[in-house]
Formats: sequence, structure tokens, C-alpha cells
Amino acid sequence: MDCIFCKIIEGAIPSNKVFENERVLAFHDIQPQAPVHTLIIPKKHIPTMNDVTEEDDAVMAELFAVARQLAKELGVAESGYRLVNNCNGDSGQIVFHLHLHLLGGEKLKPLG
Repeated sequence: MDCIFCKIIEGAIPSNKVFENERVLAFHDIQPQAPVHTLIIPKKHIPTMNDVTEEDDAVMAELFAVARQLAKELGVAESGYRLVNNCNGDSGQIVFHLHLHLLGGEKLKPLG
């Protein structure tokens, strides 16, 4: 498999990890779009949100639990943060391994 996130999970590519357990990995984005920009990924390879199945419900819930925990640890829970998941090309998804972007540390522009 030629997935950069799978290679990060395997340890073949280094990352600046901020969280890891048996199901989830989180690390700082190498091209941050905000002062705090962390990626939260399942260790199971799931290409897009469209590929999530009922079998993945527990790990999906865990991604959001990790996001809440990291927002507190990274100091953005109270001031505010954004969670983003891009799904497929038109959304801007570049790496086809499901991931959440946790963004914060400054006043973010409204999306609407």
C-alpha cells in the first residue's frame, strides 16, 4: 500500500506524535494551516468518510474523543477549535486515509 499515513503508522515515516493508542494516532501537520494543526487518524486504513461502515463506529467515536482530549492538552478547548474532514477530491482531500484536522490557536475565519 502506498498510503503515507499507513507508513507513518508503521513508523517508516517519522511524525511528531501527540497521541497514540492501539486504534488512533495523532500528529502535528507538516504544513500547518493554523498555529495548532493536528491530524487525527484511525490506524485502520479507511480511504474516505464514504468508506466508513458500522464496524468502524467505535473508532470513529474514539477519533472525536481524542480530538476533545487534544484540544484541552493543546490549549484550544476554551478559546475554540475546528474539526475538519475532507471527503474525496472536490473537498480537497489529498491523502486518502480518513483523518480529522484539529485547527486552532487563532481566530479562524468563518466557513460560511
